[in-house]
Amino acid sequence: MSGYEHKHAIIGAGFCGLGVARAFKRSGIPFDVFEADDDVGGNWYHGVYETVHIISSRRTTEYPDFPMPADYPDFPSAAQMLDYLRGYAEHFGLREHIAFRTRVTRVAPRGDGRWEVTLSGPSGGETRIYGGAVVCNGHHWDPRMPDLPGTFSGQLIHAKHYRRPEELAGKRVLVLGGGNSACDIAVEASRFGASSHISLRRGYWFLPKMMLGVPTVELLKPWMPPWFQRRFVKSLVRLTVGRYERYGLPHPDHEPFERHPTLNSELLYHLRHGRITPHPDVRRLDGDTVEFVDGARERFDLIVAATGYRVSFPFLADGVIAWKDGLPQLIDGIVPPSHKNLYVLGLGQPRYGAGPLITAGADLLCTMVATQQQLKHPLGALLARMHCRPPRTLLQDPFQVLRAVRIRKQLLPRLPRLEPLLMRGA
Repeated sequence: MSGYEHKHAIIGAGFCGLGVARAFKRSGIPFDVFEADDDVGGNWYHGVYETVHIISSRRTTEYPDFPMPADYPDFPSAAQMLDYLRGYAEHFGLREHIAFRTRVTRVAPRGDGRWEVTLSGPSGGETRIYGGAVVCNGHHWDPRMPDLPGTFSGQLIHAKHYRRPEELAGKRVLVLGGGNSACDIAVEASRFGASSHISLRRGYWFLPKMMLGVPTVELLKPWMPPWFQRRFVKSLVRLTVGRYERYGLPHPDHEPFERHPTLNSELLYHLRHGRITPHPDVRRLDGDTVEFVDGARERFDLIVAATGYRVSFPFLADGVIAWKDGLPQLIDGIVPPSHKNLYVLGLGQPRYGAGPLITAGADLLCTMVATQQQLKHPLGALLARMHCRPPRTLLQDPFQVLRAVRIRKQLLPRLPRLEPLLMRGA
């Protein structure tokens, strides 16, 4: 044996990767973590703008077994989040398991349940054989740029590459999109830029970060069914915000939580003060001028595309994971149906903070690893035979996810006994 075949390789030392490492260490599952950067934190270390704060609350974002400091505000800053993740790694002794400045360039199956993991780093390329691999590379790193007709003579960037307000100083700024990053950047442009405009292709649910004196996400309770949550939120929006059309915005074309909501208390404020100008979708670019679908034309120096990200695993060998409509076809969003000992965690986009879901998911993952060792067939194949399916969306209701995790933890230990029946004829 190479010395690694009894271990799992964890790819990424961000919010999710650290949670998995903590769970593996607690469960006695040997592992190595590979991180391309020189520190932990993932997106909170290298991928966010300086002034960002979380949109979920401190209580709903922290790991359950490692509360955030009591003096943290309801909505911690990027710097505070990074300090928190560093503290988590130190508290649970995770750094000794992490190889920094080491990028995973290829993960390929060997056909016997083991995986070839190829690395590049300070010591050069190396291929190791691991007993399993856990992908925790996140989904906020591969920017999706819009396809805009025409040419723009100014600067066009993705929100991923925006870092600080000084980049907006004195510029006529157009932000594309209505998500959380789009609203933050449009608000900053209203303070630092010569002008601030925002272009929306459709209507969004813009929710204040605080309602009734508490963080909005904390108003939703586990006992509330989805239909009640929607009615509750719509009633609160009607009372606190009113009709979006009064702000120059289109009415949402969907129910609350059918798409990811935007939590921002400042966009609507600045719209009503004339500091931000709303527009519909872009029709075409023409030099420094943007024409919108309503016929309006405006001149800009900078366009910031806050248009989301693609989910991608560039290091995975072709054919390991099937794709449909841009989503990886992973049973329960975690395991492929045709390979053993490969797991993906952290792709979901919950309506509130990720910490509780990561901790619960990582705990479930430990049970999956233990169960797979008792099975002849891939765990995903057995779950598929039990009519478990890939998620149709990355959006997650946290309460439903936590209930599903509890059910899966009860089911998994029974699979070794059920395997002959489930896989009959396979």
